[in-house]
Amino acid sequence: MSNENGQKLTGKIAVITGGSSGIGLATAKRFVEEGAHVVITGRREKELKEAAAFIKKNVTTVTGDVSRLEDLDRLYAVVKEKHGHIDILFANAGAGTIAPLEVATEAHFDQTFDVNVKGMFFTVQKALPLFKDGGSIILTSSVANVKGLPGFTAYAASKAAVRNFARGWAMELKDRKIRVNCMSPGAIDTPALATTTGLTAEQAKQAAEQFVTQIPMGRRGTSEEIAAAVAFLASDESTYITGVDLAVDGGMAQV
Repeated sequence: MSNENGQKLTGKIAVITGGSSGIGLATAKRFVEEGAHVVITGRREKELKEAAAFIKKNVTTVTGDVSRLEDLDRLYAVVKEKHGHIDILFANAGAGTIAPLEVATEAHFDQTFDVNVKGMFFTVQKALPLFKDGGSIILTSSVANVKGLPGFTAYAASKAAVRNFARGWAMELKDRKIRVNCMSPGAIDTPALATTTGLTAEQAKQAAEQFVTQIPMGRRGTSEEIAAAVAFLASDESTYITGVDLAVDGGMAQV
């Protein structure tokens, strides 16, 4: 149900974790274009400031790490003070470094699960007191949640956990008419492959080329294509959709 300007999120308050780059940033930009006010969080203050400059208007930044519960408390204190409530939560922050089973360390495992599972869990839990009934929660999972990806098993398992969160929380929150869905990107052309996975620039390039051979559409997706799907799940265009895993992957995990 769009308003007269064709905007789907007019006046909505949206919180986005991992909002300073890639998918989170593109989605924040899209939400604002659709009429929402966004609060974005990320670990790096400089990148957050640059993100806010890119989004231009109706954006508040809060520096923080989703795996630290006191940072989440601070995020929601700002949201409460500035807006009083939340309509949309895009729990998007995630991390994934490559580590084959034989050499993976406890630190690698803990970091992956602290951000992707624990961080996700408490991001949603701590948002609930501010949530308006009838709101929308979108969790970022990954096509890894159903694929066997060598070297990425801790990451893939953490994203399978996220898929299950959407199922369980859709049931837990249905009486409040809060919809919970997850969105699973495939190979998306974001900085993350080169900056956070532990790959060299050359390895990242090779990995991207390898991914493309596995994608029926023959290319990586864009952050804007992901943002369009998240905006759909956030809006009243998807009022009869809850508990799903919407793959936005060019067919990578589908065929």
